[in-house]
Amino acid sequence: MSILSREEVEKHSTRESCWVAIHGSVYDVTGKSNWGHHRQLLTPPDFLDEHPGGAQVILRCAGKDGTADFDSVHDKDVLSQALPPSAHKGNIQPDTLAKASRPLPKTSATAEENPPPPLSSIINLNDFEKVAQQHLPPHAWAYYYSGADDEISKREGQEAYQRLSFRPRILRSIRSVDTITSILGQSVSLPVYMSPCGIAKFAHPDGECAMAVAAGEEGLAQVLANGSSMSIDAVRAAGIHPNQPLFQQVYVNKDIKKSEETVRRAVKAGASGIWITVDSPVVGKREMDERLNLEVQARDSSAKGQGVAKTMASSISPYIDWEILKWIRRLTDLPVVIKGIQCVEDAVLAYQHGRLTLASAQPPLVTLLEIRRYAPHLIESNMQIFIDGGIRRGTDVLKALALGATAVGLGRPFLFSLAAGYGADGTRRAIQILRQEIEMNMVFLGVTKLSELGPHLVNSMRLERDVVGSVKL
Repeated sequence: MSILSREEVEKHSTRESCWVAIHGSVYDVTGKSNWGHHRQLLTPPDFLDEHPGGAQVILRCAGKDGTADFDSVHDKDVLSQALPPSAHKGNIQPDTLAKASRPLPKTSATAEENPPPPLSSIINLNDFEKVAQQHLPPHAWAYYYSGADDEISKREGQEAYQRLSFRPRILRSIRSVDTITSILGQSVSLPVYMSPCGIAKFAHPDGECAMAVAAGEEGLAQVLANGSSMSIDAVRAAGIHPNQPLFQQVYVNKDIKKSEETVRRAVKAGASGIWITVDSPVVGKREMDERLNLEVQARDSSAKGQGVAKTMASSISPYIDWEILKWIRRLTDLPVVIKGIQCVEDAVLAYQHGRLTLASAQPPLVTLLEIRRYAPHLIESNMQIFIDGGIRRGTDVLKALALGATAVGLGRPFLFSLAAGYGADGTRRAIQILRQEIEMNMVFLGVTKLSELGPHLVNSMRLERDVVGSVKL
């Protein structure tokens, strides 16, 4: 490959011809790409406008060295997956090009003005959220925090847990409790897993790899997002133990071959299972994310595109049906989780299609109560049920398990725990807080192991009012 001169690269610094140097290699990012291979996005007619971060992020690096900008969001593996070989125009000697100017991220507080508190002072997961809000750049906070439309479902998912109350037992003489359980045949130390959440590098340079370190140290399972910053190979390599549970989330792409590639890459990397997400046939309206994008466009007329979440989700196929399960079974014999079950009717259908594992979407507790009322045989079967959304306390975990969940997932809290420079240590602290809360409240409930939890230990009358009065099974 030829060595390019500074003059040659700097000529390509416009929207019409945009070259960017990354780690000593020069790429033409003007036109079409294979971006969907990593992000699962539809191959765009114009890579600049369809880039999840917006065209202005790349144009700022046009004709320059964009390594620092690239590394702040992506793993190096994405280059070979997102760009065709023809995009590589040559190499350039180190320090030949000017570095792209990187605007300082605007946050509520900088580390110098308001340094993050020591981890020892963080006593619950809400503390991590407050710190993250102060220290994350606006685009990262908007992407992580925003929910759909007016965010009612997001709030209700959290408030549902407050409408359940415990029925503690006394005089049980409990000396120790056991929180070990199994997720899809994988032993874990807590009935908690890391839900798939995209672009963890927004929170910390080590992104999902830092989460893998914490998961390995604390004995948790991790579900890698379809739109992760890091490749599954990098996350697998970062783990503490060679066989620690790592699952791969899959959205079904409009180009099915791209989804097949994701599955095959996960199988090759040693994934423990596939979580196929089916509750996003159309792109949700995440208003905080979109509003921030509009503010960027108002400041820069050349900036086009959509919010991060909408752009990343724009290639999800809305045309899949239950036949997609046959497709996934042809690709792998790994355990499959159907993520996005929101009513008992679909839970029963999933059971009938091979007793597939369920992952309920928001509001998760209401879906779980529907299943308990109208299809209790699903809970009594050997099918595992996972729920995520709104969980912030160890008490929330126990309430979900008492109603029949196998384990629960947390996404945003673990992302927030990475922020402000905490990294893997922050995520470990978050897990330890959950562990302490779970163990303490198991004692209050009078149980020594998770299998002793049941509906007799919770009063669900206030939440039962939200369960639909009739279903069509």
